[in-house]
Amino acid sequence: MPTDSQYILERIRQGCVTLSEDEFVIDRLVKYVGNGRIRWHVELRGHRIELTTGQIKKQPTFRRKILEQAGVLPPQRSGADYRRWALDLRRNAIELPWRDRPVDAGFAIDRLASHGDGRWTVEYQGKVIKFTTTKLRRQVSFRKRMLAKAKVLPPELAPAAYRKWMDWLIQNATEAAPPAGEGSMTEKSWLDDLPELAGWENTAPSGETD
Repeated sequence: MPTDSQYILERIRQGCVTLSEDEFVIDRLVKYVGNGRIRWHVELRGHRIELTTGQIKKQPTFRRKILEQAGVLPPQRSGADYRRWALDLRRNAIELPWRDRPVDAGFAIDRLASHGDGRWTVEYQGKVIKFTTTKLRRQVSFRKRMLAKAKVLPPELAPAAYRKWMDWLIQNATEAAPPAGEGSMTEKSWLDDLPELAGWENTAPSGETD
């Protein structure tokens, strides 16, 4: 089996996409703690790459893992520069409990589509859930509606992390033609099929309202 450096050099010769420092932006790094182990998940361009601490510390291994799973090659840094960068990355990670599996490892929406006038649909495992911009941007509302319509409870993120994730989804959303006859639907009519869920009204995290 080729070493990490040999694998990278061969892929470069084959024309793999090598990103510059400005182009290589990690959406978030999640640190999972539990059962005496630490696991890391790098989220990049819609991909989730699982790494160990040692794999993050070793630049050739880190670059190979990203290349294998995300199809792009991170920039080459000097040894000292990479060590500082990797340390800062780990310091700014979002920490979550591991439990039996990562609390959000199984949650990933398939598609966010814009229908214009602040109306959206989230596609998740064959289900299509309606949202308004307001409902999307409020984490409590998003989690409540996903639970009601898709029978899945998304992970609860720190407010800043949720805003960053949702901004990325909205920026990368696809366009969808509005259904016939719904061009002037209000937010209330767009969401009039939302059932009330007992217990949610008073469980909003600090700093959030529904």
